[in-house]
Amino acid sequence: MRILVTGGLGFIGSHTVVELQNEGFEVVIIDDCSNSSEEVLEGITAITGKTPIFERLDLKEKAAVEEFFKKYEDIEGVIHFAASKAVGESVDLPLLYYENNIGTLVYLLKQLSSKSRSSFIFSSSCTVYGQADKMPITEDAPVKAAESPYGNTKQIGEEIIRDTCKVTPGLNAIALRYFNPMGAHPSVEIGELPIGVPQNLIPFITQTGAGLREQLSVFGDDYPTTDGTCVRDYIYVVDLAKAHVVALQRLIAGNNKTNYEVFNVGTGKGSTVLEVIQSFEKVSGKKLNYKIVDRRPGDITSAYADTTLANNELGWKARYSLDEAMKSAWDWEQKIRS
Repeated sequence: MRILVTGGLGFIGSHTVVELQNEGFEVVIIDDCSNSSEEVLEGITAITGKTPIFERLDLKEKAAVEEFFKKYEDIEGVIHFAASKAVGESVDLPLLYYENNIGTLVYLLKQLSSKSRSSFIFSSSCTVYGQADKMPITEDAPVKAAESPYGNTKQIGEEIIRDTCKVTPGLNAIALRYFNPMGAHPSVEIGELPIGVPQNLIPFITQTGAGLREQLSVFGDDYPTTDGTCVRDYIYVVDLAKAHVVALQRLIAGNNKTNYEVFNVGTGKGSTVLEVIQSFEKVSGKKLNYKIVDRRPGDITSAYADTTLANNELGWKARYSLDEAMKSAWDWEQKIRS
């Protein structure tokens, strides 16, 4: 069975391609390499023994998307990762985020809508909840006004998919609302490799630990949390990748209860920024140079998942601890800097 993975050379995408190939799927990757590298293919091949098909393509080019689906008529499922993903950057560049995250989704769904049957997994985010009223966050928590353009693109994306599923009987979709991915494959063949200054906490921590960054900025220590820093749910990327595969298998097997479903994907445990720093110091044996600075626009106080629905319906559960995930992230950082 042939599956398209958009953004398949990216951090989460590449790990999901590995898990798909391990399960016997044939994978076609679309990526424009704007925040990734073709060298990731070598890592995927080293792990799985098989090289996925790769098409370098910008999904914002509608005609190119149409041509792709003519060439690959036998695509039976799509896992859609390709998107811009940094909260802070989206505040500064909202139009870039709306074009890149919304337009590309529409072009893909138009192609799938013409098929008699197709399965679609959407890379959504816990940002759709905004600052939830209570923790842990369930799928029934109200979707609030987004705190950032990035979060808004995920809300709008879910609405577009839901509306499309209502009028497209052959389209079955699952939106996975995931929390904060981290780590690297245990083989250390693939991992998180941000281009330029990292927009996410974990690679900034490991780059600071490796000496690439002079200092880590902790944005605010006056939040109403145990130590004043923001709380997030950090999930190991391999656990997250496996969730995409079981969600796809659910749709292929016809086990979905409606043709549009939503699941939280996290560990169910929140960690403060300072606890994450302590985890790094524990697994690396290094003291991290950091300083407390002002709060950052778009950040919420706390977000961690209630994963009961995914545990029960998908038969999926996060297996790895924060320290285990952090150790893999540090191993990866050391490898790519050696």
